[in-house]
Amino acid sequence: MGKPTGFMEFERISEGYTPVEKRLKHYKEFVAHLNDDQAKTQGARCMDCGIPFCTSGCPVNNIIPDWNDLVYRGNWREALDVLHSTNNFPEITGRICPAPCEAACTLNINNDAVGIKSIEHAIIDKGGENGWVVPQPAAKKTGKKVAVVGSGPAGMAAAQQLARAGHSVTVFEKNSRIGGLMRYGIPDFKLDKRLIDWRMAQLAAEGVKFQTNTFIGKEAPVKGTTNDATKTISPDELLKKYDAVILAGGAEMPRDLPVPGRGLKGVHYALEFLIPQNKEVAGDGKNPISASGKHVVVIGGGDTGSDCVGTSNRHGALSVTQFEVMPRPPEQENKSLVWPNWPLKLRTSSSHEEGCSRDWAIATKEFTGSNGKVEKLRAVRVEWKDGKMSEIAGSEFELKADLVFLAMGFVSPEQKVLDAFGVEKDGRGNTRADTDNYRTSKDKVFAAGDMRRGQSLVVWAIREGRQCARAVDEYLMGSSVLPR
Repeated sequence: MGKPTGFMEFERISEGYTPVEKRLKHYKEFVAHLNDDQAKTQGARCMDCGIPFCTSGCPVNNIIPDWNDLVYRGNWREALDVLHSTNNFPEITGRICPAPCEAACTLNINNDAVGIKSIEHAIIDKGGENGWVVPQPAAKKTGKKVAVVGSGPAGMAAAQQLARAGHSVTVFEKNSRIGGLMRYGIPDFKLDKRLIDWRMAQLAAEGVKFQTNTFIGKEAPVKGTTNDATKTISPDELLKKYDAVILAGGAEMPRDLPVPGRGLKGVHYALEFLIPQNKEVAGDGKNPISASGKHVVVIGGGDTGSDCVGTSNRHGALSVTQFEVMPRPPEQENKSLVWPNWPLKLRTSSSHEEGCSRDWAIATKEFTGSNGKVEKLRAVRVEWKDGKMSEIAGSEFELKADLVFLAMGFVSPEQKVLDAFGVEKDGRGNTRADTDNYRTSKDKVFAAGDMRRGQSLVVWAIREGRQCARAVDEYLMGSSVLPR
C-alpha cells in the first residue's frame, strides 16, 4: 500500500494549529487538515506490512491501508467510499478520536506511525467540500418502526443504518438539540457543531425523524444542564408504538469526590461547566459558571479534564491546575512490550499547551472556604505499590482554588431510564446485553454504546451502534445485509 519505500523516504507530517494567542480568543476549531500533497505524502508512508494491525486497532475496523493507498494515488472519491463503508461519521472521529489505529501501526514499532487520523480528516473534509456526502435513502420500506433513545454517536449510527435498511426510525433526545455528548460534552474548539447538523440533515433526508426535549422513562431527571426535556414518554407507550427500541444514551453519571467541603459553591462536576458553555456558544443562554479571573483546579487527567482546561483558559482564568491521582506516565512507552495495544504514556493535549500546570499522584483531601464558597484545596501526595495507594507522610499542601471541576470519569448511564425499562444491569450499572445480538433482558429492547459498555470512546459507540442496527434488522426481518 502507498509507495513501497515511502516509509523510508518521508517523515510524518502533523496537522497545523492556529497559534495559542489567537485561538484562545474564540471557540472555533483551530486544527487545519492536511492539503492534498501532504495527505498524499502521508498515504505514501503506509507500508505493505502484510498484516495491517491498524484495522484491528481501530474499533470500527476501518480499512485503513486501502484508503491510504487511494489518497496516495489521488483517488479521493474512492477513498471516501472506503472510509464510509465502516464509519458513519469520520468527520467526528477524524477530529476527536485518540487514534488507537496509529498505536497499532506497524511502522510505529520503530518509527513515527502513519498519520492515519490526519488522512481520515482530510478525506472527509474534501468529501464535504465537494458535495460527495449525499443521502442514501432506502429503495424500499419494510413497514417496521424502530425507536432510538439517545442521539449520540451510537444512536445516530444505529439510526442511519436502520433507515438505510428500510425501517422507519425515530430518534428521541432529552435535550433541545441532537448530538448527545458529541454536542454537549465536547467543546466547539475541538468539534464544530455544524458537522453534527450537517450529518443530521443527511439522516433526515434518509427518513430518520428526530424528537427533541423528550425524556424516555417514568420520571424525568430534574431539569438542568443535562436535560431540557419538556415531555416524558413511558417505556410502555414506546414499546406499544414501535417494533423495537434501542437504548443508546451516554454515560452521564459523573464520579463524585466525597471529601469535606464538597458542598461549597464553586465545586462542580465537569459537565456542569462544559454543557452550559456549549449551549452559550450555540446561542442557547449564558453559562452561569465563569472562570474569568479565577484560580481553577481540575481534578482528573483525562479528556474531560483537558476540555475544562481549554474552556477555562478561553474564559480568562488567572491560573489553571490539573491534578491526577495516578502516577505520571512515562514520556515514551516500551513499544516492544505493548505494541500493537494502546500504550500508557504521557499525553499532552492542545488545551494543556494553551496554559496549565499539571501534577500527578495527588489525592484531594478537603475543600475549604468562607461564606459558603470554596477558596482552597488541601491535598496530599501519594505513592502506588501493588495497585494500592498510600499517602506520603509530610507531603500535604494547600492550593488556592476559586473554582474546582471534578473530571474523574463517569460511572454509568442514566439509571432512571434503565430502571423504567426494567432491564437487567451488570455490576457497573450498565445494561446487560452481549455483542452477539445486543438484546437486553426486556423483549424488543436493545442497547448499544455507553448504555451497554459504560463510558467509552466515540469510535466504540459508532461500532456498537452499527452492530446493534444489524442485530435489530435481523430481529425484525429474520436476516440482514447490513455490515457489522
